[in-house]
Amino acid sequence: MDPRISFAVLRLVVLGVGVVALIGDFDYVLGFSSFATGNWFSYFTTESAFLLDVTLALGVLFAWRRADDPAWFVGLRIVATTYAITSGAVFAVIVAQAARTNYTLEVPWSSQLLHFWIPAYALVDWMLAPGRTAAPWRLLPWVLAVPAAWAAFTLIRGPLVGWYPYFFMDPAQVSGPLEQAFYLALVGVILLAISAAFVLSSARPVPTLSGARTRAARIRRRLAARARSRRAAQLPGGVSPDRTP
Repeated sequence: MDPRISFAVLRLVVLGVGVVALIGDFDYVLGFSSFATGNWFSYFTTESAFLLDVTLALGVLFAWRRADDPAWFVGLRIVATTYAITSGAVFAVIVAQAARTNYTLEVPWSSQLLHFWIPAYALVDWMLAPGRTAAPWRLLPWVLAVPAAWAAFTLIRGPLVGWYPYFFMDPAQVSGPLEQAFYLALVGVILLAISAAFVLSSARPVPTLSGARTRAARIRRRLAARARSRRAAQLPGGVSPDRTP
């Protein structure tokens, strides 16, 4: 099967899993008495999961119809994958912090999929799926556009509803504006670092099975040539045993 088609099928499967995970996560939070629908949609994880699902759906379409992805779609893949990985990293820090403070934080199957497994697939998809083109460095500032708008919305909405999606955005859980700004800046640095790595890697060709076989054959030829050279050096007159004078 053509690798593009193979990844189209994989993306379709992961897209289905992503939709199920979102439904399962929404159903899970319905069990909390303090649950509000607007709060669930205000999680950055929820928004990044929706964006990644849209990206996967477009990826299926382009993989079926085109040999290469459009340049703008490569940028979208970088943005969506960066958001998904960052949300997973932040959630992992929150879980670790809860464990250190002896606070029990449940991580249901839907949350595990949204924060860890699906972002992990997105990373593998970026590394191995053929058809991507080089992304421009001018994409990096745009990576911060949605998180900046989301942070502004959250900081304005938080005092109005008395709820914040993450502890470092809640003034009651940090020492003051400086600590709050530090955490937000740290998230921004993580976003830029991950997206920069994707932009840098986008200029490199995607490894393929045929390419791996070619490299393996090249390595075997080099090893064989070195072995002949060593044998030739051991013979009188330095003549290779598989050559005639």
